[in-house]
Amino acid sequence: MLVKADVCVVGGGPAGLVLALLLGRRGIDTVVLEKHETFLRDFRGDTVHSSTLQLMDELGLGEDLERLPHRVVRQIQLTYSSSGHDEGTFRPVDFERLRVAHPYVMMLPQWDFLELLAEHGDFALYRRCEVVAVNRRDRRVTGVTARTPQGPVEVAAPLTVACDGRNSTIRRELGLKSKDFGAPIDVLWFRLPRSPSDPEGLAGRVADGRLFIGIDRGDYWQLGWVVPKGGDGDLRAAGLEAFRAGIAQSVPYLADRVGELRDWDQVRTLTVRMDRLYRWQVPGALLIGDAAHAMSPVGGVGINLAIQDAVAAARVIGDAFERGAPPTERELAAVQRRRALPTAGTQLVQRGLQRSVLAPAVTGRPSRPPLPVRLLDRYPPLRTIPARVIGVGLRPEHV
Repeated sequence: MLVKADVCVVGGGPAGLVLALLLGRRGIDTVVLEKHETFLRDFRGDTVHSSTLQLMDELGLGEDLERLPHRVVRQIQLTYSSSGHDEGTFRPVDFERLRVAHPYVMMLPQWDFLELLAEHGDFALYRRCEVVAVNRRDRRVTGVTARTPQGPVEVAAPLTVACDGRNSTIRRELGLKSKDFGAPIDVLWFRLPRSPSDPEGLAGRVADGRLFIGIDRGDYWQLGWVVPKGGDGDLRAAGLEAFRAGIAQSVPYLADRVGELRDWDQVRTLTVRMDRLYRWQVPGALLIGDAAHAMSPVGGVGINLAIQDAVAAARVIGDAFERGAPPTERELAAVQRRRALPTAGTQLVQRGLQRSVLAPAVTGRPSRPPLPVRLLDRYPPLRTIPARVIGVGLRPEHV
């Protein structure tokens, strides 16, 4: 089957659907290729930041978003303990200090967010459509070939935009090079029931060389056990009973429900990567979001940056088509020029936090909170700085 369009967006995540929605509103014929049948998958980033909430208001979708089941995080708290004794709870990030329309982070299942975008977008969404090859003519990308249950599909488009994540097929097919910053951690994700007496919001615990991040989903916790790079193998080798015991020891209020973990299939490993492409575009193709710059999960800011990339890209692409032609490589390069600085700055902050806060917490060093955490907790006005980096970003984009 042959499909023709002005723009082919590969990947139906936040960046891909926001880009397609914006292009559709400018009358640009856009198709989105999503390799899964539904958006309903565990262990996706569920943070919707202040600047993204502002964007949804600008798109007229703010009220629809508010009606979806969600939780609100106004502060980030970290509890440090050693040998079963709490050293104290610290609040290094306070979103309520931000002077914005939405001084908080919304915790919203990503599949609900994506379905909302898909419902209100004027674009064609092809599900169960996995891109397997990039098509070129005279060194210019002319579209992609995808496989579906009904057979192969060829999409012919003068512009292809890769929004297909850190394991981007488009990036691999184009052979683009990146700078790899490495990461000292990985994360094991799982869920456990939540009790009304548990803490609320986003809660972290550091205890005896273990770091847990808990995302309050209302009736259950989405939990991340942060481990040293490659450390998931040791945990799995020790057995599920030891895994449950480690949770109960470090997060006492979960001790009565760790038995809900009955199988290793309930535990997924996120291999943390951080990199950035040297060049985000080639003739006929642009890469944005994690396809261009894989982010650490620190702060959950990868989604925010990807959506801001999409807004910047939509502006460049839309202006070019309104002038009567697809964007040139030079015009596409304007997206990288605008987004490179906030991306690099955010990655620099993430690398610093990984070194100063996360790595010490998971390597068995004393569980006393590091100096940055103590300073931010002691001087409340300082909490605005990380709140702005996480909640708003270094260069927020507007429709």
